[in-house]
Amino acid sequence: MDKQFAIFDMDGTLIDSMPYWGRLLGEYLDQLRISEEDREYLLYRTRRMSLSEAAAVVKRELRLERSTQQMENEMGDLMDAHYMTDIPLKPGIVSYLKRLREMHVRLCVATLTPTPLAKLCLERLGISKYFDFLISCEEMGVGKEVPDIFLQCALQMGSAPYDTAVYEDSYRAIRTARRAGFYTVGVYDRSSARHWEEMLLTCDETIQDWHEAAERF
Repeated sequence: MDKQFAIFDMDGTLIDSMPYWGRLLGEYLDQLRISEEDREYLLYRTRRMSLSEAAAVVKRELRLERSTQQMENEMGDLMDAHYMTDIPLKPGIVSYLKRLREMHVRLCVATLTPTPLAKLCLERLGISKYFDFLISCEEMGVGKEVPDIFLQCALQMGSAPYDTAVYEDSYRAIRTARRAGFYTVGVYDRSSARHWEEMLLTCDETIQDWHEAAERF
């Protein structure tokens, strides 16, 4: 990577949070103290659903009095606690960030996670100092299916897309950034492994291991 500006995704790229999202519904069901049989049945029923869809199924099957919105909020509280206490960094990312800063590359974060929570997480993990600023899709009002957040990051750094690298584990986000003219770096994460072949074909560069990537500079 020879660009002087870089935009980093957070979840699945900087931090290893995706397994926590994958276990979230099970953790919530444990909190409800239902039987193991019901727990396994509901996890199977909802395995390909979004959290809001899963919440509706759980509410219906368990005949819960709380609303699906309340259930989503309760699951959100569980995830917030993980961001603030135990979600770890992706192995090797600190070495990579240090190398970029030594090369005087300007860095920022573009994340789906709400800004206050993302900042708390990065500060807890000791890497907020590497980034000039952080922007959330929540602030932008749109997700990464459109390039707005990447373009806003470039604007704030004073860079152009062609001179700015976007680091992402999401194939959809990589595709968006590439179409907008950014240099794209695909980052491997288990949660998006099914799209890795497409990432290899689409990205300007790919990273499977941050330690190895840092040593390549």
